[in-house]
Amino acid sequence: MKLLSVVIPCYNSQDYMRYCIESLLPGGENVELLIVNDGSTDQTGSIADEYAHKYPSIIRVIHQENGGHGEAVNAGIRNAGGLYVKVVDSDDWVDTRAYLKILKTLHDFGTAENSMDMVISNFVYEKEGAKYKKIMKYDNVLPEGIIFSWDDIKRFRKGQYILMHSLIYRTQLLKDCGLELPKHTFYVDNLFVYVPLQHVKKMYYINVDFYRYFIGREDQSVQENVMIKRIDQQIKVNKLMIEQVQISSIESPKLQQYMLHHLEIVTVISGFFLIRSGTAENLEKKKELWRYIKRKDVELYRDLRYGIMGGLLNLPGRPGRSISVGAYKITQRLVGFN
Repeated sequence: MKLLSVVIPCYNSQDYMRYCIESLLPGGENVELLIVNDGSTDQTGSIADEYAHKYPSIIRVIHQENGGHGEAVNAGIRNAGGLYVKVVDSDDWVDTRAYLKILKTLHDFGTAENSMDMVISNFVYEKEGAKYKKIMKYDNVLPEGIIFSWDDIKRFRKGQYILMHSLIYRTQLLKDCGLELPKHTFYVDNLFVYVPLQHVKKMYYINVDFYRYFIGREDQSVQENVMIKRIDQQIKVNKLMIEQVQISSIESPKLQQYMLHHLEIVTVISGFFLIRSGTAENLEKKKELWRYIKRKDVELYRDLRYGIMGGLLNLPGRPGRSISVGAYKITQRLVGFN
């Protein structure tokens, strides 16, 4: 069994996928790289096949009809043969020293019986044109050097949460929990992180800056203008997070607190872009989102709506919306996203 399966979703990635793949090759025979060509119309498929031919014991290529990022991740999980699985997007890359340290740590865990449910590391926002690189670290929240549970974590600060870039899951956990990401939908990485968390018991944190998350392409899904155009997909993911995890039924108070924190951030992002668009239609969608949450879970609605971030998001009138946008922009600069 391979130690780690790395899923690389690719759609028309010919211009940058080589850098991503090359950064992962130092893992050698400990890893399998699953390049998922999601119906690309450029040279992505042939580049993937070229690497598979050159490294047949390390790289496998999955060619499929276009199903979107979520279906590419689904295909990777279905085909993953490693003990652990990591998703690395084709325009991102990993740091070699951190990568090798993580692989050594995974190796030291040993057999499947001793494996962790989730391994967490830091990631770096590689933002185009930014003078300083923002690093999402967890050393103020998570214990280092020990196996821990949710009861051992501290409180996450505002703007700090676990992203797809931060984590490695035990492969069998993802398969057993029935995770199935929706097709043709952006922003499903939130579901990839969020839904399996309720099944995670054993964790380990490695304080290295492993994943390099590139932000800067004009067509990138997290660019503000793109997110406004795709706001219905953001709302869809937001609602699926609410539908697929019943926070009140989670036994661990610390995990329950974290899940609420994560959901709050995603809901605030949805609300911000609905406000930012400035259209009457999207302002109505914002109201509908809150009505939806209230119908689903009144207690959850109260927690989200009347928290600090929910309150800022729902200040009345045009002046209130201006304050909401300003508060979001400050958070954006502090955290470094988008």
